[in-house]
Amino acid sequence: MRVSSLKLNILFVVLLAIGVVFSVVSGKVWLPWDAWNQTDPRWLIIAELRLPRTVLAMVIGAALGAAGAVMQGYLRNPLADPGLFGISSGAALGAVSSMYFGYALSAFLLPAFALAGAGIAMLLLALLAGRSGSLIMFALAGMILASITGSLTALAISLAPTPYVASEIVNWLMGALTDRSWDDVRITVPIMALGIAALATTGRSLDALTLGEAAARSMGVDERSLQWKVVIGVGLCVGGSVAAAGIIGFVGLMVPHIVRPLVGGRPSAVILPSALGGALLLLIADSVVRIAPTVSELRLGITMSMLGAPFFLAMLLKLRRSLA
Repeated sequence: MRVSSLKLNILFVVLLAIGVVFSVVSGKVWLPWDAWNQTDPRWLIIAELRLPRTVLAMVIGAALGAAGAVMQGYLRNPLADPGLFGISSGAALGAVSSMYFGYALSAFLLPAFALAGAGIAMLLLALLAGRSGSLIMFALAGMILASITGSLTALAISLAPTPYVASEIVNWLMGALTDRSWDDVRITVPIMALGIAALATTGRSLDALTLGEAAARSMGVDERSLQWKVVIGVGLCVGGSVAAAGIIGFVGLMVPHIVRPLVGGRPSAVILPSALGGALLLLIADSVVRIAPTVSELRLGITMSMLGAPFFLAMLLKLRRSLA
């Protein structure tokens, strides 16, 4: 059943408002309404721990959802995911490097290294893809870059100077929003907001691209310009999310597929609902990992993988049946 994009967006906004309240009050320690008072000592938990974490969960989810929608529209591949470009693994390599060399003690250095890694990955992706704007070259360049950066990250773990550093790297790569502060919000949220804004400008060009590259060129689409917008937008979104929370996968894969049957197949109609849906999904997932009855908090990246892997398998089987 299809609904208008406006109605779906309004529904997501309402659900997000409910989700924000639930996220702030839920956790190992549940906060009643009388704690929402600046004179109450428990207000510090809300203001300094729960609120920045809630903001990051929403913005990261929105960034990854929008990035996934644009990637699937650009590559015209329903299995495309932001991790395919190698930008997330490039950002992860940057963050891992800061831990490896002992530069992660400052709240600003680890995100700065992650964003630098994402920026370098974006530049290398553009250089490897060449000036043609070819989708095939773009996808292959992303796969090569992801393989190289993933190998270097594994090398850094194996050569870590101490077991503690290796453990910290592995834990960070699992993805989590534990102990995030307003510093993380100030550093990464503007980066992801710029990325979402860049991706939002690609809608009309992606719509034309569904007719084929030749038809898109005849309609005035500059493929090279579109490629740069996609690279920069995805790079900022994914780099910012990795800088804030480590690697969190499958959001950009799942959300556009959930949204697309509701709003239709036009890429421009999917971007905003995917951003709002991604924000809602990650907000709920982060709330669930906090209230789960485990000794230590379950990692958000692991939770999303547990949700995403069966979803990806179901998609693959459905695609296989449709091609049979």
